[in-house]
Amino acid sequence: MPYVNIKVTREAVTTDQKAELISGVTDLLVRVLGKSPATTFVVIDEVALEDWGVGGVPVEQYRRKMAS
Repeated sequence: MPYVNIKVTREAVTTDQKAELISGVTDLLVRVLGKSPATTFVVIDEVALEDWGVGGVPVEQYRRKMAS
């Protein structure tokens, strides 16, 4: 009974994109591990941008640094 938790920043992820992630992850677990789709759980959490950090800094600051 696999449980997969996907975390993304809250930046206009559409319902269709979420459905594609759920389907794709489920298909991968079926193909690679032989798991049943009926018992495969995929949860998508959207995290506020100010609550996400990369490289020791908030993600917005990290992105500005990488863009310059």
